[in-house]
Amino acid sequence: MEKLCYRTLDRQGYSGFLLRNAPERILQFGEGNFLRAFVDYFVDVANEATDFRAKAVLCQPIPEGRAREINEQDGLYTLCLRGREDGKEVNTRRIVSAVSRCIDPYQDFGALLDCAKNPDLRYIVSNTTEAGIAYDPDCLFSDSPPASFPAKLTRFLYERFRLGGRGFILLPCELIDDNGARLYDCVCRYAEQWSLGDAFLRWLRTENRFCSTLVDRIVTGYPRAEAAVLEARFGYEDALLDTAEPFGLWVIEGEASLEEELPFARAGLPVRVVPDQRPYKTRKVRILNGVHTSMVPAAYLCGLGTVRACMEDGDVLRFFRRAVWEEILPSLPEREEAAAFARAVEERFRNPFIEHQLISILLNCTSKWRARVLPSVKAYRERTGELPRCLTLSMAAYIELYTTRPPKDEEWILDFFAGCRDLPPEDLARAVLQNERLWGEDLTLLSGFCGMVCDMLRDIREQGMRPVLAAAGEA
Repeated sequence: MEKLCYRTLDRQGYSGFLLRNAPERILQFGEGNFLRAFVDYFVDVANEATDFRAKAVLCQPIPEGRAREINEQDGLYTLCLRGREDGKEVNTRRIVSAVSRCIDPYQDFGALLDCAKNPDLRYIVSNTTEAGIAYDPDCLFSDSPPASFPAKLTRFLYERFRLGGRGFILLPCELIDDNGARLYDCVCRYAEQWSLGDAFLRWLRTENRFCSTLVDRIVTGYPRAEAAVLEARFGYEDALLDTAEPFGLWVIEGEASLEEELPFARAGLPVRVVPDQRPYKTRKVRILNGVHTSMVPAAYLCGLGTVRACMEDGDVLRFFRRAVWEEILPSLPEREEAAAFARAVEERFRNPFIEHQLISILLNCTSKWRARVLPSVKAYRERTGELPRCLTLSMAAYIELYTTRPPKDEEWILDFFAGCRDLPPEDLARAVLQNERLWGEDLTLLSGFCGMVCDMLRDIREQGMRPVLAAAGEA
């Protein structure tokens, strides 16, 4: 079979939407599966539905990347969205034509800087992993290219400033809090370190908008086990074949005028421009991430291996629903939107095309429980004067897991539990809950929490995880 490219599609008589030629209006740092299944897909749909007519020029952020493969395929790739949405199974295919080319700055840094000359270029998007937005003082202005993403970006922005060009709307998609503010801070630090001058700093502040964003879509990437079958069905080879769930949400923090400039809402896409993205972050962390973290230790101890298996297990499903609808949701603002999000989460967890392993969710479970579950425990206690049964059980299951079958976590945490594993349930629960290094506070001071965790831990050890889990979901 031939590789996917415009010539191959012409020979096949492909009749779907393709945007062959359009201005490069987007510079994208990152060429991986996520951005191609998320931002570039949204741009492609907007190109078809509106007069946006934008191409994205990609920049490979690390030395090992996919620039050659992207350019060999004329920037084209196939995206399959598969899962459940509104109670129905979804399985769609789209050839995305929003990408023009990909630059490898490690082979040709000048090609990246030359993009600063393009007056049509208006948006900068990035997803360089959570560690990507970080300041590395070893990066120099003279590096070709500098190692860190913020340093590369600073060099690019300075080139634009030097040429007298207008500023950009920057939309970082890295999964860290306040990613726009963090990126702006890194760029300013490089500007100071490299002595680029007050005029450049003023241009950064007044002519550019560093927008914090929240992204939400499960992207499963290249379907290695199915690729040959899919390619035979499509009639072409696609080294960039990508898969994701149908659900998607992109929340951009910015002025209302930004929604007029970005055509995503007009295209019917799940992209929202809001004055503050933090409520959406709270909702996602408390519901989606929170119920993941709270149900997985108990489900894993019951012998389950995937999220979908959890949703097919009656005991875990009842735990899930009680935790979400009775213990997490009532303390969140904008209840109607939060409820719709919760319903979508259950559908997403049932996705027949995703095998999300519980062991991967358990990675660094301590910090996840502290950030995702503890706030809901406190909110429920403040609202009702009682403790949430399912979320409290999640702590008992966490303790049992870490003392019997510890997952991967920081070494000091594993050492702590190794030293506690022989304690009786009362002493073990107290030792864990009063460890302020684990939780940032002494959780034995949360009225009734230590006693309830201790009772549940004792029940787990006497009865087994399954009956205790079942009782929590039915209570």
